[in-house]
Amino acid sequence: MLAGTMLKINRMYWFLALVPLTIFARFLFPARHTLIFACSCASMIPLARLLSDATEQLAARTGPTLGALLNVTFGNAGELVIGFFAMREGLQQVVKASITGSILVNLLLTLGVSMIAGGIRHKTLTFNVLAARTQSTMMCLAAIALIFPAAYHLLVGPGAAGPESRLSLEFAVILLVTYGLGLLFTLHTHRELLAVGRSERVEDKAVWSGPAALGVLTVTAGFVGWLGEILTSSLQPTARAFGLSDLFVGLVVVAVAGNAAESTSAIRAAMRNRMDLAAGIAISSSIQIALFVAPALIIASHWIGPRPVDLVFTSVELIAVLIAIAITTQVAGDGESNWLEGIQLLVVYILIAVTVFALPATPEAILR
Repeated sequence: MLAGTMLKINRMYWFLALVPLTIFARFLFPARHTLIFACSCASMIPLARLLSDATEQLAARTGPTLGALLNVTFGNAGELVIGFFAMREGLQQVVKASITGSILVNLLLTLGVSMIAGGIRHKTLTFNVLAARTQSTMMCLAAIALIFPAAYHLLVGPGAAGPESRLSLEFAVILLVTYGLGLLFTLHTHRELLAVGRSERVEDKAVWSGPAALGVLTVTAGFVGWLGEILTSSLQPTARAFGLSDLFVGLVVVAVAGNAAESTSAIRAAMRNRMDLAAGIAISSSIQIALFVAPALIIASHWIGPRPVDLVFTSVELIAVLIAIAITTQVAGDGESNWLEGIQLLVVYILIAVTVFALPATPEAILR
């Protein structure tokens, strides 16, 4: 059994050869943007598997709560790097779309596929209700923080770029403080209430040592960041070649590629009937994107790129995030899930993606 598992893992690791091939293609064929983009996206898959394996080894030692936090932290390092280079290239719309896209990918696509994969093997998947509700409340807070800058933009008009930038900066600081307090609540003051449920307390044996697993996480996250930079450099030419809008590229393409690590880890955890870990990865990643990655990029944009990034999102992005939070809260409210609920989340994501694909190339000019 163990030998078969290791064989499967080794076969996936063979695809790590795509990483140096992508790097070589970047320097040998700099004009082949579509090839470079495709290779960089494909390279994320074995890196995501390696990141997933390392996270599971740490989770076996630290528990699912801290394990999920470690996974989303290292997994979202790619989001930060992609956002950094996109801002440097002046792709503010792509940066903002990737923020909302990452939230949608984790809440709908990752959680939905996890419930489907786990539900096929296990009739009912259970997880900590209090943890899910606490995380859902944090996501509602993030949604509120996204709504008010857009409301300000609507009321004041497009001529208030300076005040919008300052308001976004102030919101970013508040969100970072809120994220820190959320970590204090989850990992310290109420840790026992958010612990894994009794039905899921199955101890996995850690094969790797703690330092080895942490080292693999660090190195893998570094390569994810490097590949993210390569992906970003070829993103816009590839999008133009296929006639894709910046909104679709950021909301769907970049978001899916950038969150491959968290998605892989969550799906594998659900298949092993560890829905606490799967839900923790999916929802916690959305929270970290909204309350940490987005504010960090907003603050950094005042020193990087041609102009600061604000928190004024398009109407379709706001509506999509609100719908995603609402249905995720509904599905996760009872502490149980099954494959049909996963289908429902997945359908919502597909509907949003199809709608965004059908929008004109510059929807922000129409929807604000």
